[in-house]
Amino acid sequence: MKVLCNVYKSLTKRGYYLFVRHEDDLSRVPEALLSGFGQYELAMTMALTPDQRMAISSATEVLQALDENGYYLQLPPQKDVYMQNVRSKNEKL
Repeated sequence: MKVLCNVYKSLTKRGYYLFVRHEDDLSRVPEALLSGFGQYELAMTMALTPDQRMAISSATEVLQALDENGYYLQLPPQKDVYMQNVRSKNEKL
């Protein structure tokens, strides 16, 4: 199964991406989500397949959300608090 989708990048929230089906575009995205997403721009249009590798989310997760909700909101990866703590205590040699 191959789905053509548009990926929108939030200009106000760093690392937030909104995936929608190309044919539906933003028509199935709730207004509250769009207003919270802030200003956005089309980052890319891509053909998404279940076995495709993605940077953060899994393609099957995105495709399932597109079928069920009509959109998929990808959030930035969470920061590793432990590693931030280690870095803050490290000293240069």
